[in-house]
Amino acid sequence: MIPVIRGIIDRRILVNFRVAPDVLARLVPPPFRPKLVNDMGMAGVCLIRLQHIRPSALPSLIGLSSENAAHRIAVEWEERGKVREGVYIPRRDSSSRLSTVLGGRLFPGVHHHARFQVREHDDHYRVALDSDDGQTHLSVAGRLSVSLPPTSIFHSLQEASTFFERGATGYSATHRAGEFDGLELHSFNWKLEPLAVEHVESSFFEDQRRFPPGAVQFDCALLMRRIHHEWHARTRLRSAVK
Repeated sequence: MIPVIRGIIDRRILVNFRVAPDVLARLVPPPFRPKLVNDMGMAGVCLIRLQHIRPSALPSLIGLSSENAAHRIAVEWEERGKVREGVYIPRRDSSSRLSTVLGGRLFPGVHHHARFQVREHDDHYRVALDSDDGQTHLSVAGRLSVSLPPTSIFHSLQEASTFFERGATGYSATHRAGEFDGLELHSFNWKLEPLAVEHVESSFFEDQRRFPPGAVQFDCALLMRRIHHEWHARTRLRSAVK
């Protein structure tokens, strides 16, 4: 069992794309199905800098710090007769070699090593990454804003905040086909701020083998800063489909 992990989210950027539900459904394995918001699927990348990450019983001085990226798809599933909601995570990348070794042990799911380039100045953020295996390229740049883009599917920042807070449980792909490691984020000071994006590119969302032309559009980006939190393991899920 993965222990309770504690630390600080120094910076978290959620880069969000709205996706045609039928297209997204093909990317989501059972038992998951896309969770819709205003009749559209929602997917994206979480770019997160973690600090002082360690088992909760240990002091912060020995904690791990790293840059990380998680590709996420908002999903629902049935568990013990109830509808649950969260995110399915098909891909995780990390700047930490240790995370790639401990993925599935201390951390959930498979982690791939990647090189990150980060610049932050006067509420302007730029994060870029390229994975060692060549499978992930991402670049996003933006500035802190006071409102969502007028084209966003969310009607308000509060609506967006509620949607993503309810998706705090993530299930990650593992080396075992049809098995998914679960982890739930407990944030002690949850707060989202809009990020006005000036540039975004993603090898995942620009891949037309996954997303035919017109099936995916950038929706919005959101920023979280200095969030004290814990990660709690959740029951591993298994696909009923053989």
